[in-house]
Amino acid sequence: MMAQFTTALTIAGHDSDGSAGMPADLHTFFTAGVYGMGLLTAAVSGNSYGITQQQLMPTDFIAEQFRVLNDDFTVRAAKTGMLGTAEIIKTVAEQLKQVDFGPLVVDPVIITKHGAMLLAEDAYQAFRDLLVPLATVITPNFFEAQKLAEMEIKTDDDMVVAAQKLQALGAKHVVIKGKHEPGWHGAVRDLLLLADGTKVWLSDPYIETDRINGTGDSYSALITAELAKGTDVKTAVMKAKRYVHAAIANELELGHKYGPINHWAASDTLK
Repeated sequence: MMAQFTTALTIAGHDSDGSAGMPADLHTFFTAGVYGMGLLTAAVSGNSYGITQQQLMPTDFIAEQFRVLNDDFTVRAAKTGMLGTAEIIKTVAEQLKQVDFGPLVVDPVIITKHGAMLLAEDAYQAFRDLLVPLATVITPNFFEAQKLAEMEIKTDDDMVVAAQKLQALGAKHVVIKGKHEPGWHGAVRDLLLLADGTKVWLSDPYIETDRINGTGDSYSALITAELAKGTDVKTAVMKAKRYVHAAIANELELGHKYGPINHWAASDTLK
Protein backbone atom coordinates (compact mmCIF):
# COMPACT_ATOMS: atom_id res chain seq x y z
CA MET A 1 0.00 0.00 0.00
CA MET A 2 1.47 3.35 -1.02
CA ALA A 3 2.06 5.95 1.70
CA GLN A 4 0.36 9.32 1.34
CA PHE A 5 2.51 12.40 1.77
CA THR A 6 1.71 16.08 2.13
CA THR A 7 3.58 18.13 -0.47
CA ALA A 8 5.17 21.56 -0.34
CA LEU A 9 7.08 23.54 -2.97
CA THR A 10 9.99 25.94 -2.75
CA ILE A 11 10.51 28.40 -5.60
CA ALA A 12 14.08 29.45 -4.98
CA GLY A 13 17.76 29.35 -5.83
CA HIS A 14 20.16 26.50 -5.07
CA ASP A 15 23.19 27.19 -2.85
CA SER A 16 26.01 24.78 -3.63
CA ASP A 17 27.12 24.42 0.00
CA GLY A 18 23.62 23.36 1.09
CA SER A 19 23.33 26.03 3.78
CA ALA A 20 20.69 28.34 2.34
CA GLY A 21 18.13 28.74 -0.40
CA MET A 22 16.48 25.63 -1.78
CA PRO A 23 18.65 23.16 0.17
CA ALA A 24 17.69 24.81 3.48
CA ASP A 25 14.03 24.74 2.46
CA LEU A 26 14.18 21.06 1.56
CA HIS A 27 16.04 20.21 4.80
CA THR A 28 13.21 21.94 6.66
CA PHE A 29 10.44 20.23 4.69
CA PHE A 30 12.03 16.85 5.37
CA THR A 31 12.33 17.36 9.12
CA ALA A 32 8.72 18.61 9.18
CA GLY A 33 7.51 15.38 7.57
CA VAL A 34 6.51 17.01 4.29
CA TYR A 35 7.54 15.87 0.81
CA GLY A 36 9.40 18.81 -0.69
CA MET A 37 9.71 19.83 -4.33
CA GLY A 38 11.98 22.52 -5.75
CA LEU A 39 11.30 24.91 -8.61
CA LEU A 40 14.71 26.32 -9.51
CA THR A 41 15.17 30.04 -10.18
CA ALA A 42 18.95 30.32 -9.83
CA ALA A 43 22.11 28.44 -8.92
CA VAL A 44 24.76 29.91 -6.66
CA SER A 45 28.43 28.98 -6.40
CA GLY A 46 29.50 29.52 -2.83
CA ASN A 47 30.83 28.16 0.44
CA SER A 48 31.11 29.32 4.03
CA TYR A 49 33.43 32.14 2.96
CA GLY A 50 30.95 33.65 0.52
CA ILE A 51 29.37 33.58 -2.92
CA THR A 52 31.57 33.67 -6.02
CA GLN A 53 29.10 33.35 -8.92
CA GLN A 54 25.44 32.95 -9.67
CA GLN A 55 23.50 31.69 -12.68
CA LEU A 56 19.89 32.78 -13.18
CA MET A 57 17.45 30.38 -14.82
CA PRO A 58 15.74 31.43 -18.10
CA THR A 59 12.15 32.52 -17.57
CA ASP A 60 10.81 29.99 -20.08
CA PHE A 61 12.48 27.22 -18.06
CA ILE A 62 10.92 28.57 -14.85
CA ALA A 63 7.49 28.63 -16.52
CA GLU A 64 7.98 25.07 -17.76
CA GLN A 65 8.72 23.87 -14.23
CA PHE A 66 5.41 25.35 -13.12
CA ARG A 67 3.63 23.56 -15.95
CA VAL A 68 5.05 20.10 -15.33
CA LEU A 69 4.52 20.23 -11.57
CA ASN A 70 0.96 21.47 -11.97
CA ASP A 71 0.24 18.71 -14.50
CA ASP A 72 1.24 15.94 -12.09
CA PHE A 73 1.15 16.97 -8.41
CA THR A 74 -1.14 18.50 -5.84
CA VAL A 75 0.95 21.14 -4.08
CA ARG A 76 -0.48 21.93 -0.64
CA ALA A 77 1.61 25.07 0.03
CA ALA A 78 4.43 26.97 -1.65
CA LYS A 79 7.07 29.53 -0.78
CA THR A 80 9.31 31.87 -2.69
CA GLY A 81 12.94 32.70 -2.02
CA MET A 82 15.62 34.10 -4.33
CA LEU A 83 14.07 35.40 -7.55
CA GLY A 84 16.81 37.73 -8.76
CA THR A 85 15.42 39.92 -11.54
CA ALA A 86 12.27 41.79 -12.51
CA GLU A 87 11.69 39.34 -15.36
CA ILE A 88 11.88 36.32 -13.05
CA ILE A 89 9.61 37.94 -10.47
CA LYS A 90 7.06 38.77 -13.17
CA THR A 91 7.19 35.20 -14.50
CA VAL A 92 6.74 33.67 -11.04
CA ALA A 93 3.84 36.01 -10.20
CA GLU A 94 2.10 35.26 -13.51
CA GLN A 95 2.54 31.50 -13.10
CA LEU A 96 1.31 31.51 -9.50
CA LYS A 97 -1.94 33.09 -10.67
CA GLN A 98 -2.47 30.23 -13.11
CA VAL A 99 -2.06 27.35 -10.64
CA ASP A 100 -3.45 26.37 -7.27
CA PHE A 101 -0.44 25.62 -5.10
CA GLY A 102 -2.19 26.39 -1.82
CA PRO A 103 -1.13 29.09 0.64
CA LEU A 104 1.89 31.13 -0.50
CA VAL A 105 4.67 32.15 1.89
CA VAL A 106 6.78 34.98 0.48
CA ASP A 107 10.26 35.24 1.95
CA PRO A 108 11.61 38.52 0.58
CA VAL A 109 15.19 38.00 -0.56
CA ILE A 110 15.74 41.69 -1.17
CA ILE A 111 18.00 42.90 1.66
CA THR A 112 20.51 40.95 3.75
CA LYS A 113 20.20 40.67 7.51
CA HIS A 114 22.98 43.29 7.63
CA GLY A 115 21.09 45.79 5.47
CA ALA A 116 22.72 45.32 2.03
CA MET A 117 20.37 45.58 -0.97
CA LEU A 118 20.22 42.41 -3.12
CA LEU A 119 17.82 43.46 -5.88
CA ALA A 120 18.06 46.14 -8.54
CA GLU A 121 15.38 48.85 -8.24
CA ASP A 122 13.22 47.51 -11.09
CA ALA A 123 13.25 44.03 -9.55
CA TYR A 124 12.40 45.45 -6.13
CA GLN A 125 9.43 47.34 -7.58
CA ALA A 126 8.22 44.22 -9.37
CA PHE A 127 8.47 42.27 -6.12
CA ARG A 128 6.56 44.92 -4.18
CA ASP A 129 3.85 45.39 -6.81
CA LEU A 130 3.37 41.86 -8.14
CA LEU A 131 4.42 39.30 -5.52
CA VAL A 132 3.57 40.86 -2.16
CA PRO A 133 -0.18 40.99 -3.01
CA LEU A 134 -0.13 37.21 -3.57
CA ALA A 135 1.30 36.41 -0.13
CA THR A 136 -0.69 34.45 2.40
CA VAL A 137 2.23 35.10 4.76
CA ILE A 138 5.18 37.42 4.16
CA THR A 139 8.31 37.11 6.32
CA PRO A 140 10.63 40.12 5.89
CA ASN A 141 13.66 40.68 8.06
CA PHE A 142 13.98 44.00 9.90
CA PHE A 143 15.61 45.87 6.99
CA GLU A 144 13.25 44.41 4.39
CA ALA A 145 10.28 45.49 6.47
CA GLN A 146 11.61 49.05 6.62
CA LYS A 147 12.15 49.11 2.85
CA LEU A 148 8.77 47.62 1.95
CA ALA A 149 6.87 49.82 4.41
CA GLU A 150 8.92 52.89 3.42
CA MET A 151 9.55 53.88 7.02
CA GLU A 152 12.10 53.61 9.81
CA ILE A 153 11.36 51.16 12.60
CA LYS A 154 12.50 52.27 16.05
CA THR A 155 9.80 50.99 18.41
CA ASP A 156 7.28 48.19 18.78
CA ASP A 157 4.57 50.58 17.62
CA ASP A 158 6.62 51.31 14.50
CA MET A 159 6.84 47.59 13.79
CA VAL A 160 3.07 47.27 14.03
CA VAL A 161 2.57 50.20 11.65
CA ALA A 162 5.08 48.66 9.21
CA ALA A 163 3.22 45.35 9.31
CA GLN A 164 -0.06 47.15 8.67
CA LYS A 165 1.50 48.84 5.65
CA LEU A 166 2.55 45.46 4.27
CA GLN A 167 -1.02 44.27 4.68
CA ALA A 168 -2.13 47.37 2.78
CA LEU A 169 0.11 46.17 -0.07
CA GLY A 170 -1.92 42.96 -0.17
CA ALA A 171 -0.18 40.47 2.12
CA LYS A 172 -2.70 38.72 4.37
CA HIS A 173 -0.50 37.86 7.36
CA VAL A 174 2.82 39.54 8.17
CA VAL A 175 5.81 38.30 10.15
CA ILE A 176 8.48 40.95 10.79
CA LYS A 177 11.65 39.49 12.23
CA GLY A 178 13.23 41.66 14.90
CA LYS A 179 16.58 43.39 14.52
CA HIS A 180 19.64 41.64 15.90
CA GLU A 181 23.34 42.23 15.45
CA PRO A 182 26.71 41.09 16.86
CA GLY A 183 27.10 42.15 20.48
CA TRP A 184 23.37 42.30 21.04
CA HIS A 185 22.45 40.65 24.34
CA GLY A 186 18.72 41.17 24.43
CA ALA A 187 15.87 39.12 23.05
CA VAL A 188 15.05 38.84 19.37
CA ARG A 189 11.39 39.82 19.12
CA ASP A 190 9.35 39.02 16.04
CA LEU A 191 5.89 40.37 15.30
CA LEU A 192 3.11 38.36 13.71
CA LEU A 193 0.22 40.51 12.52
CA LEU A 194 -2.69 38.29 11.52
CA ALA A 195 -5.21 39.20 8.85
CA ASP A 196 -7.82 40.04 11.49
CA GLY A 197 -5.49 42.53 13.19
CA THR A 198 -4.39 40.26 16.04
CA LYS A 199 -0.82 40.98 17.14
CA VAL A 200 1.39 38.16 18.42
CA TRP A 201 4.89 38.89 19.76
CA LEU A 202 7.44 36.07 19.66
CA SER A 203 10.64 36.33 21.65
CA ASP A 204 13.80 34.25 22.09
CA PRO A 205 17.24 35.13 23.49
CA TYR A 206 19.79 36.30 20.93
CA ILE A 207 22.55 33.74 20.30
CA GLU A 208 26.01 35.00 19.37
CA THR A 209 27.15 32.69 16.55
CA ASP A 210 28.27 32.74 12.93
CA ARG A 211 26.28 29.54 12.21
CA ILE A 212 23.20 31.30 10.84
CA ASN A 213 23.16 30.60 7.11
CA GLY A 214 19.67 29.64 5.99
CA THR A 215 17.87 31.08 9.03
CA GLY A 216 15.29 33.10 7.10
CA ASP A 217 14.84 30.36 4.51
CA SER A 218 14.17 27.75 7.18
CA TYR A 219 11.82 30.02 9.13
CA SER A 220 9.61 30.59 6.09
CA ALA A 221 9.95 26.96 4.97
CA LEU A 222 8.71 25.64 8.30
CA ILE A 223 5.69 27.95 8.06
CA THR A 224 5.09 26.60 4.56
CA ALA A 225 5.36 22.98 5.68
CA GLU A 226 2.91 23.53 8.51
CA LEU A 227 0.42 25.32 6.28
CA ALA A 228 0.67 22.39 3.85
CA LYS A 229 -0.37 20.11 6.72
CA GLY A 230 -3.37 22.33 7.51
CA THR A 231 -1.92 24.11 10.55
CA ASP A 232 -3.32 27.58 11.24
CA VAL A 233 -1.04 30.56 10.56
CA LYS A 234 -0.50 31.54 14.21
CA THR A 235 0.55 28.03 15.24
CA ALA A 236 2.72 27.63 12.13
CA VAL A 237 4.63 30.83 12.87
CA MET A 238 5.09 29.94 16.54
CA LYS A 239 6.47 26.54 15.54
CA ALA A 240 8.81 28.20 13.04
CA LYS A 241 10.18 30.56 15.69
CA ARG A 242 10.94 27.66 18.05
CA TYR A 243 12.37 25.58 15.21
CA VAL A 244 14.84 28.21 14.03
CA HIS A 245 15.93 29.12 17.56
CA ALA A 246 16.80 25.48 18.25
CA ALA A 247 18.59 25.21 14.90
CA ILE A 248 20.77 28.22 15.78
CA ALA A 249 21.36 27.17 19.40
CA ASN A 250 22.83 23.79 18.44
CA GLU A 251 25.81 24.70 16.28
CA LEU A 252 27.16 22.52 13.49
CA GLU A 253 30.89 22.34 12.78
CA LEU A 254 30.67 22.63 9.00
CA GLY A 255 32.74 25.01 6.89
CA HIS A 256 35.34 27.48 8.09
CA LYS A 257 33.40 30.73 8.44
CA TYR A 258 29.65 31.37 8.17
CA GLY A 259 28.08 27.97 8.66
CA PRO A 260 24.59 26.47 8.36
CA ILE A 261 22.02 26.06 11.08
CA ASN A 262 21.24 22.65 12.57
CA HIS A 263 18.01 21.24 11.12
CA TRP A 264 18.48 17.91 12.90
CA ALA A 265 18.41 19.55 16.33
CA ALA A 266 15.50 21.75 15.27
CA SER A 267 13.43 18.71 14.33
CA ASP A 268 13.15 17.83 18.04
CA THR A 269 10.89 20.88 18.50
CA LEU A 270 8.31 19.33 16.15
CA LYS A 271 7.84 16.09 18.09
